[in-house]
Amino acid sequence: QVQLVESGGGLVQPGGSLRLSCVASGFIFKLYPMSWYRQVKGIQRERVGEISSGGGLIDYSDSVKGRFTISRDNAKNTVYLEMNDLKPDDTAVYYCHAPTFGDWGQGTQVTVSS
Repeated sequence: QVQLVESGGGLVQPGGSLRLSCVASGFIFKLYPMSWYRQVKGIQRERVGEISSGGGLIDYSDSVKGRFTISRDNAKNTVYLEMNDLKPDDTAVYYCHAPTFGDWGQGTQVTVSS
C-alpha cells in the first residue's frame, strides 16, 4: 500500500524559506516520478512541479519557478520541496503525489504571513 507522509510546513514571514519533505513507502520509490501540489481551501488543487525518477528532469509551475526547488533522495525514499522568497500567495496545504499510483499524502500547511 502506497503511503506518503509530508512534513515541514509551518508559519513563515514573507521572504522566508521552508523545506518540505515527503517520505514514501509501499512502492519502489526510485523507479517513479513524484510531484508536489498545493491547495487553497475552496480552490482547485494546483500542481507545483514534478521530478523524474532519477531526479534529472524537473519542471515547475510558472508561479513558483525560480523560487522553489524539488529534489529527491532515492536512498531515503524522500522527495523535498525547498521554498524560498515565500509570498502570502504561497499560503496553502502542500501535498506530495505519486502520479503513477494516484496516491496523495495528508498534506502539510504552509502559511506565509507577517
